[in-house]
Amino acid sequence: MNQIPPFRRQRAYISQFTTTLLHLKNPWIVAFFSFSYPGFGHFLQHRYASAFILILWESFINAKAHLNLGIFYSLLGDFEKAKEVLNQQWLFLYVAIYMFGIWDGYRTTVDLNKQFLLAERENAPITNFKIGSWDMNYLDKRKPWVAIAWSALFPGLGQLYLHNVIAGFFMFIYTITICYFGNILGAMNLTMLGRFAEVKQSLNIQWLLYFPSIYFFIVYDAYVSSVENNKLFEIEMSKYLKQKYQDPDYEFPI
Repeated sequence: MNQIPPFRRQRAYISQFTTTLLHLKNPWIVAFFSFSYPGFGHFLQHRYASAFILILWESFINAKAHLNLGIFYSLLGDFEKAKEVLNQQWLFLYVAIYMFGIWDGYRTTVDLNKQFLLAERENAPITNFKIGSWDMNYLDKRKPWVAIAWSALFPGLGQLYLHNVIAGFFMFIYTITICYFGNILGAMNLTMLGRFAEVKQSLNIQWLLYFPSIYFFIVYDAYVSSVENNKLFEIEMSKYLKQKYQDPDYEFPI
């Protein structure tokens, strides 16, 4: 006979490589980041499988449709050139997945907020330490400004500081790939040397336009993750102290 677990929902899950947790999110913020870059909304939800698939799909289909080039020429007001560079066959494939990412990000955020409230009422226990043959992970207080600083230095480092190893390395490698194909670091070097005329020639605009969305999102995610991880640490510590050290007959003052 199967034993029914005492708790239907988990508030958080800690593994060797990451800490996944439920917390209240604004659905419109998740939808906004899904709008700015497909997959980022799912990244905020810690739904990394869907996030990585959508992010890689965005890179592939955007490059095939030359969408970033179309956006670039549109911003310059050269709409004829924008029409010329766009590949309409691939563009039609892009639209459906793009709209799905925004819709699914908003929808699941609303549902996960409900799950969070139910999990909070159940007051399920929280694991605070995990050790394995590859790595170890534990709940601890970390400084949000440190996470922001490392993410600002290079995307992915803030996530590694928070011990989100898989997400951190993915964003780290993904950003390196974009910098390489966009020749962003080479352009930065030319800028520091004062060779501004060569900067425009060296940059690949199709890959360059990925970078601003990634950079600002990853800084935001590092900050939010550090704040929520700190809250989770305080909740787990409070539960432990109440169970082990608080006299059950103690009467709280009104």
